[in-house]
Amino acid sequence: MPDKTPTISGLRARAVEVPIARPLATSGGSVSIAPLVLIDLETKQGIVGRAYVFYYASFALAPLVALIEALGEMIVGDEAAPLDIEAKLQQRFRLLGAQGFAGIALSGIDMAAWDIFAKAADQPLVRALGAAPRPIPAYNSNGLGIIGPDRAAKEAAELAAPGFGAIKVRLGYPDIETDLAVIAAVRGAVPAGTRLVTDYNQSLSVAEASRRIARLDALGLDWVEEPTRFDDYAGHAEIRAKARTPIQLGENCWGPPDMLKALEAGACDLFMPDAGKIGGVTGWLRAGALAGARELPISSHLYPEVSAHLLATAPSAHWLEYVDWANPILAEPIAIEDGNAVIPEHPGIGIEWNERAVKKYLA
Repeated sequence: MPDKTPTISGLRARAVEVPIARPLATSGGSVSIAPLVLIDLETKQGIVGRAYVFYYASFALAPLVALIEALGEMIVGDEAAPLDIEAKLQQRFRLLGAQGFAGIALSGIDMAAWDIFAKAADQPLVRALGAAPRPIPAYNSNGLGIIGPDRAAKEAAELAAPGFGAIKVRLGYPDIETDLAVIAAVRGAVPAGTRLVTDYNQSLSVAEASRRIARLDALGLDWVEEPTRFDDYAGHAEIRAKARTPIQLGENCWGPPDMLKALEAGACDLFMPDAGKIGGVTGWLRAGALAGARELPISSHLYPEVSAHLLATAPSAHWLEYVDWANPILAEPIAIEDGNAVIPEHPGIGIEWNERAVKKYLA
């Protein structure tokens, strides 16, 4: 009887630079291109696990590709069992630390391994994880950077138009008065009842964050995200103790251990792991369990394709962050209907490449 257990036979990684339809200016800099590494994890049985990882600087793509390929060589011949692969590769980084390049590389391979797992079961990832597909509430996180009240109002109207129930507004202008003016302009441009979430992108001191949030508290915002440096958990706890608006944290946590530090410090009311930093599917599931045990609402950061599957498994699921940055290189981008992400019924995550576009954007 032939062996039907998928066995890793190789890995291909390619770097692309994809133009962003709505360039994003934040208090920390401007993003106009999405630097991505595309991963094809191959098996002897012909099943290919696909995933991508986002990195914030194009100059780092080449070393990230090299690291992902090196890790792929370490698992050639291994069974495509995601938890075993994760344990093996984590062990190799016991002394180096599984953060930065290593954390992103490990997360990408983990996502690709889970894609194989679900494809081998002939099920979408969500079903392979034991949950049923369902609509996942999404907020539109494209655009709305540091662009001033007039442009923000115009862009907000465009972002809400497809039926999104919430949008994200970046803050961190030189003064709180401009922050307030932008929020007022956005509120006036979107349908009544549209939820607003905000992000300071780590731009404020603890004291300034407390001063600004005291002014924001009366505005009914759903959250203020990363008001100060992401790993200053004590600082976030101090801000949170004074704020009435919920504090959101998590996109920059490297794995569930960092999440646990944030929760134990009382740093946030809400949590939003990033699949490319938290440890892929495996790390995200562990983060979801930590959040669920505390009844802490959990949202996603970037990676809407895999995040939709993961949120459907989370007991305290909140919002999916929708960005379209990878859409140009995907054969079938994730669909949004009535403000909800639609989980595809295809086996696996649902990621396939538009090879013509990939060739066009190769770095």
